[in-house]
Amino acid sequence: MKYKINHNWFIPHLRIRYFRTPIILFLIAVFLTINVPVTANIATSQSPKTQHIASLQQGKQLYEAERFADSVNVLQQVVTNYRNTGDKLKQAVALSNLALAYKKLGNLNQAQEAITESLSLFGTDTKTQIPDREVLAAILDIQGSIQLDLGQAEAALKTWQRGEAIYKQTNDKSGIVSNRINQAQALQVLGFYRRSLSTLTALQKELKSQPNSIVKAVELRSLGDALQLAGDLKQSRQVLQQSLKIAQKLDSPQNASAALFSLGNTARIEQDFPAAIDFYQQAAAATANPVTKVQAQINQFSLLVNQGQVKTARTLLPKIQTQLDKLPASQTNIYARLHLVQSLLKLKTQPQMLAQISATAVEQSKKLADKRAESFALGTLGSVYEQTQQYANARKLTQQALTIAQTINAPDISYRWHWQLGRLLKKQGNIASAIASYDTAVDNLQTLRSDLVAVNRDVQYSFKESVEPVYRESVALLLESQKINKSEKTLDKARQRIESLQLAELDDYFRQACINTQTVVLDKVVDEDNPTAAIIYPIILPEQLQVIVKIPNQPLRNYAVDKSQSEVEAILTQLRQYILEPDRADEVQQLSQQVYGWLIKNIESDLQNSKVNTLVFVLDGALRNIPMATLYDGEQYLVEKYAVSLSLGLQLLAPKPLAQQPLNVLAAGLVEPPEDFQKFPSLPEIKSEFDLIDKAGVSTKQLLNNEFTSTTLEKNVNKTPFNVLHLATHGQFSSQPENTFILAADGAINVTEFDRLLRRRGEVRSQALEMLVLSACQTAAGDNRATLGLAGVSVKAGARSTLASLWHVNDKSTAILMGEFYQELANTKVTKAEALRRAQVKLLKYPNYNLPGFWAPYVLVGNWL
Repeated sequence: MKYKINHNWFIPHLRIRYFRTPIILFLIAVFLTINVPVTANIATSQSPKTQHIASLQQGKQLYEAERFADSVNVLQQVVTNYRNTGDKLKQAVALSNLALAYKKLGNLNQAQEAITESLSLFGTDTKTQIPDREVLAAILDIQGSIQLDLGQAEAALKTWQRGEAIYKQTNDKSGIVSNRINQAQALQVLGFYRRSLSTLTALQKELKSQPNSIVKAVELRSLGDALQLAGDLKQSRQVLQQSLKIAQKLDSPQNASAALFSLGNTARIEQDFPAAIDFYQQAAAATANPVTKVQAQINQFSLLVNQGQVKTARTLLPKIQTQLDKLPASQTNIYARLHLVQSLLKLKTQPQMLAQISATAVEQSKKLADKRAESFALGTLGSVYEQTQQYANARKLTQQALTIAQTINAPDISYRWHWQLGRLLKKQGNIASAIASYDTAVDNLQTLRSDLVAVNRDVQYSFKESVEPVYRESVALLLESQKINKSEKTLDKARQRIESLQLAELDDYFRQACINTQTVVLDKVVDEDNPTAAIIYPIILPEQLQVIVKIPNQPLRNYAVDKSQSEVEAILTQLRQYILEPDRADEVQQLSQQVYGWLIKNIESDLQNSKVNTLVFVLDGALRNIPMATLYDGEQYLVEKYAVSLSLGLQLLAPKPLAQQPLNVLAAGLVEPPEDFQKFPSLPEIKSEFDLIDKAGVSTKQLLNNEFTSTTLEKNVNKTPFNVLHLATHGQFSSQPENTFILAADGAINVTEFDRLLRRRGEVRSQALEMLVLSACQTAAGDNRATLGLAGVSVKAGARSTLASLWHVNDKSTAILMGEFYQELANTKVTKAEALRRAQVKLLKYPNYNLPGFWAPYVLVGNWL
């Protein structure tokens, strides 16, 4: 069974979620009228006994008041009553409402049983009456939401498609719109991003032609939220602005506030923080609804705290507390309190107030019999005690929270409390038990892997807060234990864990589980297939830099560098900056020599004795921004002694030297950028670059300038036989995939579209893509995720390796280097890593290009053979 993991730290519209319920299901609940029981629309389709109607209405009211356990008790009796009277339609309605209440409590198996029984009452008769069909469509919508919650995205899609067919029969246009939005979410979970966006774009056009109404405003807002989830933030903002405009024109303050709230969330994801704060302020001011008001204010408070605007944040606190105290006990109130506590914990202040807010959330969750909320509340109270160093009480509360999470089979909650328990045990000196708790937390995260990505677009912040620290703290603990009891098994475990973090981060970057094939540890490659390569794993930890090394046919070893994370990152940031400044050559060598001392100096003699000629780095954090070729030993750069390659630590395809097969290159290049991308300079030397590749004796098909469009590239990728794809065009890699692209004559090709294009080739051609060359791309300085995205493009698409530049370089020097690279590959039959080394060393000898800024940015990622 799959579960959705949630690590959002801001509140989605109309629901306050601490670690919110599945984001996809959250969207479905917002999009569908099934957010409240179906009875709201169909209670009069027949005339049951008065007491049954009253009970059904009571169940609905309890549901709307978020007293879900009480609603379950009432609805169970209603189901029994209708079963006894033989009223199948009303029994089906009551069962579907019961399924919704179970779902809200996190009892998915019971929800599934209830919705299955509900649908069984309709039998196989397809000629049901129209009122009955309307009921059936709504119940199918509920079934789809439960299936998606269970991780059954394909089944959910089919269920919603069946519901859409019924909505068409009954001419329910609103039902069709909400249903298609839900289908788009299912398509996205399944990885069909283009179909998902096409569905949403088509809906946008349909809604535009409709007359203004409150229904249209709500549907546009739902569409804007869906586009936000799909990563199309520009369209999301446009559609939400349309929703806002209609709501204001029709004088609907509640819907205007809702649109402003969603606009705030979109702006926050875009990292436009001033706009986000302004939207939240407007959302709070526009509504008289106390729930919406406090939601907007808590989001604003959270954002102000994260941005360090503590004084401004504190002015909001009294208002938030007053409004929370006035709200009745409900799931919304509980999660609002817990979300507020999480923000306040960052201020490390007023522990008594935090404990009281959390304790009230515990009381309310028990009163409502909401086990999921109770687990969150107890664990959060444990966090408060942890911060005040009351470790015994913190452990007790954390264990209680963990027991509840395990009882309701919710690993998305359990991993947090295992993690918290690990921290507490470490602080109490129980290292062995702490390691065991961290191990279980990581195991929980691994089971959740395919769902880590189905979250909102602010995920990179929550990933850093909620996922990445689990891996890093675990690795630090494992390596700390090495001081007492040295063990190669422990080193291997630490190494695999940091690799798992890279994989999780790559999944998170693309918002999709990128790699599902069986992985092969690189040790086998260096011990058997290529015993002249060594693997170096530098790991940046808060207090020190740890380095794990694999030398051919030797056991793993590690050593520590007494440099804190802040010290390491400061030096690396300065080095990256100076590399691009021609008058900083001496400083570059000085800083590069420091990094050489951290990573290489301790193993210099071992590398020489083992006749190692290739170094494969599995880089971490800020180290990804530095080309390892520039490391300096005081006399020579690293590239003058070793071929250098980067890896994610995973060899996905069987190692196969490129030298064993003829080169067939599909080369596409663009001299002048398209009209909308004039910020990028022209690349006049591309023709020279292509001529030099051709001169090397490489079979090449060229698409130059207007011949290079997204359409012609896709056509040639699918039909032209090639094993190297060479793109000489501007490319940009960013923290956010929506801002990551390459340029063609007809505009930008987004990284997601590019990935789809390459994967489609893999479906129609058996020949693997041996290498992807991006000769003019650039990554944002200091952006660790940008470089990870660059590495992930080819890995995700199944290419064996990628050769790319970390920053834009003089295109004349690029042409020379690329010509030399292909010359070496085609005529000397060396490895890709050695071919790149030789090309870089030759460029280094040119008087005009001897600075690292010219020859260093080219990195080879993946298979170095």
